[in-house]
Amino acid sequence: MKGAGRVGVLGGTFDPPHVAHVLCAVDVRHALTLDRMLLVVANDPWQKRGARAISPAKDRLAMVAEAVRGVEGVEASDLEIRRGGASFTADTVDELLAAGAGEVLVVVGSDAAALLPTWRRAEELAERATFVVVERPGWPVVEPPGFRLRPVVTPHLDISSSAIRRRVEQGEPIVPLVARGVATEISRRRLYAGSP
Repeated sequence: MKGAGRVGVLGGTFDPPHVAHVLCAVDVRHALTLDRMLLVVANDPWQKRGARAISPAKDRLAMVAEAVRGVEGVEASDLEIRRGGASFTADTVDELLAAGAGEVLVVVGSDAAALLPTWRRAEELAERATFVVVERPGWPVVEPPGFRLRPVVTPHLDISSSAIRRRVEQGEPIVPLVARGVATEISRRRLYAGSP
């Protein structure tokens, strides 16, 4: 693994990725002096099945690559896409450790932190990874037993992927909520026309 050491993982659907995702990644990397921060695109975000149509993984990866273009130490990752099937954090952590990462730090919102014990292979995850918790408004940080949590304060930007999809559908501008390259990919790939 190139640049092994302390590796941060910010996983997500990224449909589309926006500036709040990138700012979170940059701030966590800086606060914890991580060697690398990966934005890991979920291949099959099983927890979002049925809610709406999810854009193809290759399209979401292309958008993430544009979102982090030129951002030092932050990379788009296709680990879960290459692995195929449903995306589980435990498998991603295993793969990074096997590839030589010295430490894996998984970034979650405070809304997700309380649910960590329900994640697949939760006990193994608690032993193998540190969880970085970014507070979300209305969701205080709750530390579940057995998990190592590292709270990191980042600015809250009131931006959501669903709001960006709505703006695209309505023909409204989305830059600077997303990087110009992301907006170009959305247009080129004809994403989000007809469904927020």
